[in-house]
Amino acid sequence: MPLPKPLSKQQILAAMAKTKSNLAASRYLHVSYQHYKKWAKNYEATEEGCKTLFDQHKNQSGKGIPKFLSNGKKEPAIIDIVEGRISSAHFTPEKLKYRLIEAGYLSEECAVCKFKERRVLDYKMPLLLHFKDNNKSNYTQDNIELLCYNHYFLTVGDIFTQKDIQQIEDHKPHSSTSEKIEWEIDDYHLQRLKELGLDGDEDDPHQYISRI
Repeated sequence: MPLPKPLSKQQILAAMAKTKSNLAASRYLHVSYQHYKKWAKNYEATEEGCKTLFDQHKNQSGKGIPKFLSNGKKEPAIIDIVEGRISSAHFTPEKLKYRLIEAGYLSEECAVCKFKERRVLDYKMPLLLHFKDNNKSNYTQDNIELLCYNHYFLTVGDIFTQKDIQQIEDHKPHSSTSEKIEWEIDDYHLQRLKELGLDGDEDDPHQYISRI
């Protein structure tokens, strides 16, 4: 594995100008916090009263940082996550995947073979979010893509464990490894089913499945 690249003073100053804290600056540069801290402490501050750039960009009070997680305010624009101003750790990968699709950052098809067929039971596609640099916090547009199960297996790695595969091939109940499959419909897929004309009682979304 290659060693992390050094960070120049210009890179750190540029990240500081775009962010409100050292943690956010490290995310903006797509490096670990410890790596950022090492280099930020290596350069003298540009403001009086601070020794290093790291000290200069401390924000222990959280001034200027969105408080949407604690006070229930509207979630930030997806561009803030894509450009590293807000950590993706606050959101589930599944939710981010569909926000990226809806915002046009991802095409809802396999990036390699363009597969985009949907399962009739719940209108889902067998697509997995792939991070090209293996950093699952790096949601920059040139680092993310959707892959079908086949191409994820061929280009990235196994999807199922050996125990999963053995249980499937032996026709045994699939348990104790991956999560048990439950036919639950989230808001995104509920909307897609409505677009197909499968209207029904919104208070009982499971009746959509029974109608298929």
